[in-house]
Amino acid sequence: MWRDARLVMGKDLRIEMRSRVSLNQVLPFALAVLVLFGLALGPNLHVLAAETAGLVWMAVLFSCVLGVQRSYSIESSDAARDGLRLSGLDPAGIFLGKAGALALQLFVLEIVLALVASVLYGTALSEALVLAVTCVVATLGLSAVGTLYGALALGVRVRETLLPLLFFPVVAPVLMGAMKAWQAGLAGTPGKAAGWLELLTVFAVAYGAIGTIAFGPLLEDG
Repeated sequence: MWRDARLVMGKDLRIEMRSRVSLNQVLPFALAVLVLFGLALGPNLHVLAAETAGLVWMAVLFSCVLGVQRSYSIESSDAARDGLRLSGLDPAGIFLGKAGALALQLFVLEIVLALVASVLYGTALSEALVLAVTCVVATLGLSAVGTLYGALALGVRVRETLLPLLFFPVVAPVLMGAMKAWQAGLAGTPGKAAGWLELLTVFAVAYGAIGTIAFGPLLEDG
């Protein structure tokens, strides 16, 4: 399973490095979301600094949908999905590989967005350890849900609109937990982030386990 996961993850990352879709499309989209949110809230830096956590994670959430759609658009052309099913790879390994590739891309995106937000909104990135741990566990949860529901919507003609409808309600706890943990970190009160980090960890483990079990049947039916 882990060998197959490394193969699939390497494949997705190599395709992404060659196509540069994340660099040329997803990253500019996320930065535009940050700028537009800032314009909507006005020029008051105190307000922007107080809302940094929510704005950054909303941008991550929207970008995650684009990342999931990109991940599965690779498999929908030239009968690549059929080749994946017939490859003999462990379905759990395929799930973990695709989720891992998506998580790595999202984690890099979160670092960039945090740095940009600190400049745009005048936010001091204090308690960097809390922020980093939040990014890791929240990203794992988002990637697991996105990969699972991306496979569920794969065979549907309206998957571009169906995926957000499936994805956003499920990841609401991740958005809330990541936002609250970041707010605690940015406020210099890391102790308040502990409960939210536990919630994010449970969510990531639960959906990781569900994905490894359910991905095979979803891939066959997609």
